[in-house]
This record gives sequence, structure tokens and C-alpha cells, in this order.
Amino acid sequence: MSTFEYKAMDSAGNAVVGRMEASNDDDLELRLSRMGLDLIHYRSAGKRRLGWRRNQIGRTELITFCFHLEQLTRAGVPILEALRDLRDSVNNQRFREVISSLLEDIEGGKTLSQALARYPSFFSPVFISLIAAGEESGRLPDILKRLSESLKWQDELTAHTRKIILYPAFVGVVITGVIVFLMVYLVPQLVGFIENMGKEIPLHTRALIFVSEVVINYWPALLATPFVLFFALRYWARHTQSGRVRVDRMKLRLPPIGPIYQKIILARFTSNFALLYQAGISVLECIRMGEKLVGNSVIAQALQRVRTQIGEGVGLTSSFENTGLFPPLVLRMLRVGEGSGALDTSLENVSYFYNRDVSESIERVQALIEPAMTLILGTMLGWVMLSVLGPIYDLLGDVTR
Repeated sequence: MSTFEYKAMDSAGNAVVGRMEASNDDDLELRLSRMGLDLIHYRSAGKRRLGWRRNQIGRTELITFCFHLEQLTRAGVPILEALRDLRDSVNNQRFREVISSLLEDIEGGKTLSQALARYPSFFSPVFISLIAAGEESGRLPDILKRLSESLKWQDELTAHTRKIILYPAFVGVVITGVIVFLMVYLVPQLVGFIENMGKEIPLHTRALIFVSEVVINYWPALLATPFVLFFALRYWARHTQSGRVRVDRMKLRLPPIGPIYQKIILARFTSNFALLYQAGISVLECIRMGEKLVGNSVIAQALQRVRTQIGEGVGLTSSFENTGLFPPLVLRMLRVGEGSGALDTSLENVSYFYNRDVSESIERVQALIEPAMTLILGTMLGWVMLSVLGPIYDLLGDVTR
């Protein structure tokens, strides 16, 4: 199939611009007409530009997708009719195009999961596998409800994570700006006066003058160094296996974000593990899919070792314990579930434990960030005031005596 860029008109007379896959121009016109659009003109789209739009469907649209289908399928509405209703109600043009393609595929004889598998950039392997399990078991509404809840939790977790990164970054920029102002403008103004006092300059004042001179003379290097290090590490991690492992291990150990980052990854893994296992997917397959979703090579390798040990006959709990990643409480939950045969319930408890632990950890770090930043700024200002005003007070004291 080819990709076309088109301009069409909706029923209200508004122009709509977008991209769509179609066999030819007639197929394109047919697909647009089913979306309630009249084709005005089109042109073939290059493949390079296609990748630019691949991530235009966000988690909010996926939550809407799951919630809408869950409500309608639970009410007995056929999947085709539910998708048509969803297509006509969404505002995201790219999402409408994807839903139209899903309708085409399902009308052509494919299942919903098979149609979703054509869009791996939008629908993850876990998402597709759960939909397939729901179709096979006849529990598609329940699976869609759990998917919707899982996506909502991931969205909340992303918002918390963004907050924990953006706030210290903003405060750090402000503190850096204040320090640069002091070192570049204020300190040089007072250095001449301090040096002409004819007294011995204290060590902390000499240190301040040295730092000021370094900032003034080497500010391009100081400004470029963080960016050079960031992109160098990024290139190393993307192009070498050893670099990827070392950078990922550094992410897990970096205080205070590293432990929270690890908990977030394991929370996502246990949540998806619970969803997949409850849908009837085997333990080994759940772990194999989890390896691709954790986004960290160190944890992925640990899960690969878990899968290998389970395949060799080692117990589930013992295999997870050998990784050294999971806390004792989680291991106890898994051991109880494995021994009682209620592993699905234990996985739900593990997921709940990690969700709560991640939320509490993020709240604790957020509560510590503001006083820590205030302390850093206060220390820097105190150093500058002591180094600049201290010699002046000493001189005034000598004059009065």
C-alpha cells in the first residue's frame, strides 16, 4: 500500500489535511468517504516524512479508545459499529485515519488484534496481546477496562515523573543564573577594591576570585560541557552494547532519582505482568514481553535470566529472588501466590505495592527538592557575602581601632 497526503472537505465545509495509506487513488477516495470526507486533491507521500508523524497518537487517545470500546462492547454493540462511532467522535485526524484502517481490515476478515498489529508504533505488543487474549476468551470488555485503568495509571505516573524532573531543572537553572551573575558581574566589581585594601586576602575570598575568573575566561567551555557529555553518553549508549549497559546501570544508581527510576520500571513491569497473566498468557511469555517494555538493558538482562532459570525448572519466586532487584515483601507475595496457586491475586498485590511505593517515593523527593535547592542557593550566597564583605568588615574594624 502507498501513503498519500490529501486535502478533503467535511460535511460542515471545513478543509481537512492529512495522510493515509491506500492501494490507489480510488481506494483513498473510498476510505475518505467512509470517514465522511470528500476528496479535493492528493499526492504521494514520501516514506521519510511518514516517520515524522508516527507518534501523533498519545496516551490520552488510547485511553479514550479503550474506554469507548469497553462501554459499547459491554452493552452488546458490535465492534464495527463501536469503531465507526469512535471514528466520528475523535478530533485527532491521525487517529481517525488509523481507526478507518482498522475498520477496513476488520471488514476484510481480520480480528481487532490483527488489525491493531499493523500499527506497532501506536499499539504496544502488550496491548495487542491482551486484545487477542480478550477475543479468544470472550472477555474483551474486561480486558479493555483493565487496559484503560493501566493506561490511566501510566499517565499519572508520567505526570509525576515529569514534575520531579522539571521542577529541580527549573530551580537549577535559576540558581545557575544567579551564580553566573554573581561571578561575572558582582565579584569582579569588588575584586579591585578588596585587592587594594593592602591586607592579606582570606582563603575563601581567593577561592571566590579564582572561581569568578574561571567562569569569565572559560564560560564557553563550561556552557558546552554538559551538552557534550549528554550527547556523548547518548551516542555511546545507542551504538555500543557495553555503553548501553553502563549508562542504564548508572541511571539506576544515580541518587536520588535512580532508586525511583528503578521502582517505576518494576512497577510498569509488574502491572503489565499481572494484566498479561490474568488474560491467560503463560509466565514465560509474560516475562519475554516484559523484557521489551522495561526500557533498561540491565533490568531486561535480569528478566532474561529469570526466564532462562524458569525454563530450566527453577521456581518463579527463586528466579526473581536471584536477580536481586525485587524487595523481600514482593518476593513473599510471589512465594505465597506460587504456593497457593493464586498467582494472579499475588501479582495484583505486587502491582498495588509498587504503585503505592512509587507514588510515596515521588512525593518524598518532591518534598525534599525545595529545601535542598534553597539550601544550595543560600550556601552560595553566604559564601559570596562572606568572601566579599568579610575583608571589608575587617578593614572597617582596623580603622575604628
